[in-house]
Amino acid sequence: MGRAFEKRKHTIFARMDRVGKQFAKIGKDIAIAVKASGPSPEGNPALRRILQNARVVNMPKEKIENAIKKASGQGAAAYEIVIYEGYAPHGIALLVEAATDNVTRTVANVRHAFKHHSGNMGSTGSVAFMFQHQGVFRLDPTGIDRDALELDLIDHGLIALEDGETDKGEKQLLVRVAFADFGTMSSALESRGQHAVSTAFEYVAQTLTELPDEQTDDVLKLIASLESDDDVQNVYSNLA
Repeated sequence: MGRAFEKRKHTIFARMDRVGKQFAKIGKDIAIAVKASGPSPEGNPALRRILQNARVVNMPKEKIENAIKKASGQGAAAYEIVIYEGYAPHGIALLVEAATDNVTRTVANVRHAFKHHSGNMGSTGSVAFMFQHQGVFRLDPTGIDRDALELDLIDHGLIALEDGETDKGEKQLLVRVAFADFGTMSSALESRGQHAVSTAFEYVAQTLTELPDEQTDDVLKLIASLESDDDVQNVYSNLA
């Protein structure tokens, strides 16, 4: 995404507590992973991945430990991952990923956000076909021979090797694979001594749509409204 796009998005998000949102998201990810495979990172690859991401955003150790303990206790919230689909203004497709313990509440909030910002919430499958579910590994590019790495990883499901950067402007290399190839790529990177700074699963639009600035702002206002909801984990779009 271009710098002008990111600047406008950051302006719209200026009043949001970004750090708090990140911690809350990771807390839910921890709860889901612990519920599925237990509280021990050694026997729970999903939890290991989430804890690695927690360290990247400087989530305090105490918060991490409390999240694991809370998820392990009786009466812990049972979160369900739900995907909502729809269109923002000007025909931009959106996928909204939520982690919720109350689907009725969440769908009402998501529907309200779409309606309030001139979007249209769609049915299951209405826009999902425009996106591919991918695994993303973020690497520190220091000392990496990019061409050699790309050649090495092609046989392990590599879709793309892209330039990226952190919120602080630090350079990164993004390794993208299909969701089904995540484990294969993880092993391939580890065998080459390339340890990911962080990993994630994302829905990536297969084609992008460009809009003029004013229309782009209309879309970003809806995305900002959706992402401000406590139940929403991620929002994906085909906006260029």
